Amino acid sequence: RDADMAEEVSQFTRNQVMLASGMAMLAQANQTPQTVLQLLTNRGQ
Repeated sequence: RDADMAEEVSQFTRNQVMLASGMAMLAQANQTPQTVLQLLTNRGQ
């Protein structure tokens, strides 16, 4: 039973790490086009 609990906690932790890294990747992918657009729009100023 303790081994089952340890396995569940391990799986939960792994899933949380995967979720956090996925969110970070999405945030970075979203930031890059915004940065390029900002550079282009501020170029003439």
